[in-house]
Amino acid sequence: MSERAGPDGPDEGGPRGELRRSLGVRDLVVYGLLFIAPMAPVGVFGVLDAKSHGAVAAVYLVATVAMGFTAVSYAQMVRAVPRTGSVYAYARAGLGEGAGFLAGWMALLDYLLIPAVAYLFSGIALHSLVPDVPRWVWTALAVLVTTALNLAGVRTAAVVGFAVLVAELAVLAVFVVAAAVVLVRDGAQRGWATPFTAVGGFSASAVLSAVSVAVLSYLGFDAIATFVEEAIGASAAVARAVLWCLVVSGLLFVAQTWLAALLEPLSPEQLAADPAAQGSAFYDTVEGSVGHWLHVLVAASKAVGAAFAALAGQAAAGRLLFAMGRDGRLPRFLGAVDPGSAVPRRALLVSAAITLVAAVWAADRDDGLDRLTSVVDIGALTAFTLLHASVVGWYVVRHGSRDWARHLVVPVLGVLVIGAVVAEAAGSAQVVGLVWLAVGLLVVAVRSGSAVGGRR
Repeated sequence: MSERAGPDGPDEGGPRGELRRSLGVRDLVVYGLLFIAPMAPVGVFGVLDAKSHGAVAAVYLVATVAMGFTAVSYAQMVRAVPRTGSVYAYARAGLGEGAGFLAGWMALLDYLLIPAVAYLFSGIALHSLVPDVPRWVWTALAVLVTTALNLAGVRTAAVVGFAVLVAELAVLAVFVVAAAVVLVRDGAQRGWATPFTAVGGFSASAVLSAVSVAVLSYLGFDAIATFVEEAIGASAAVARAVLWCLVVSGLLFVAQTWLAALLEPLSPEQLAADPAAQGSAFYDTVEGSVGHWLHVLVAASKAVGAAFAALAGQAAAGRLLFAMGRDGRLPRFLGAVDPGSAVPRRALLVSAAITLVAAVWAADRDDGLDRLTSVVDIGALTAFTLLHASVVGWYVVRHGSRDWARHLVVPVLGVLVIGAVVAEAAGSAQVVGLVWLAVGLLVVAVRSGSAVGGRR
């Protein structure tokens, strides 16, 4: 029996959308790194340093290994089911129609709201530079600019995204060089090994608690799988890109947090006692050790980088909507491809509209950022769980695989990691996730009932 799902078309009468293959492995890695952001740890560095007792580099090392289970499952399923839609397509093939819809439904919660958070970050940063312009205006402008790039075509967005990524990496390189100069000249504030061994004694439980927060920095690498029908080399290229993206981002995260921890003048205990200082800990460390100029440079890079992280997220959300529309699981008009740009224009516009409303609403509220960030991760983590289940369903149950290491042990370990992360999530996020899941289950029940009625 073949272990590859054919690209079955939509239900009869539905639109048939064909995407154009134009993305290489480098382009795919660029999209993944843009979505993740090379300096993602900047915002959570202080929180992780306090939680892990200073072993922040060890946290990202463990988190990279933990997310490796999910990356391996993605690499396996994209080869078996080389279709746009990512975890929606995989769960549909491995677990059935209902589970496939639920996987796509839960992933939408992540794909639609993570860009909104990123746009809001961009608006806040730009407002701090030009305070006369309200932050909701900056936020809306970021949505409009990146939406225009996505509508221009996947190659155009990839080229511009690559330029932005190079600029972000250049800023990161400046930080690394500047930090090295300060460390050589003035020495470290802490022991050289403490970012891995902790300050005052290593605690496995403290590191694992921090890992539950750190893994959220990696959300976005999975978006690469939504471009499989536009990738030169198809599933093999996407599988390589997913793994490369995780490895590269993990190395970048470990390196920058190791340097920042060595420069951090406050002890983990002081940071833990002052939660207000945790959010700005990275910036404060850069300003105090290197200078205000690097603080401004890093902040500007984060402003632009956040907008283009949202660009990648919006593109992924559009392709998920497109795949579900093409298969008739969402309104069919979403499953059309623009003949000129070869992108799912309608799905992108719907994605942009939802993200715009969420981002502008949050930008106009004092508590908007907290409300958005409290729910963006539950959808992705639930979808990851269904991804791992899909590996078991597709390879072990459907095809009788006896490769227990890849097709059973890795998915089970992945589910255990995700379960630990969800358990550490905020209560409000768990409630929103359950409500969103309940709505998805209701839709599945209604569709199933309609199908049974139709057969009668």
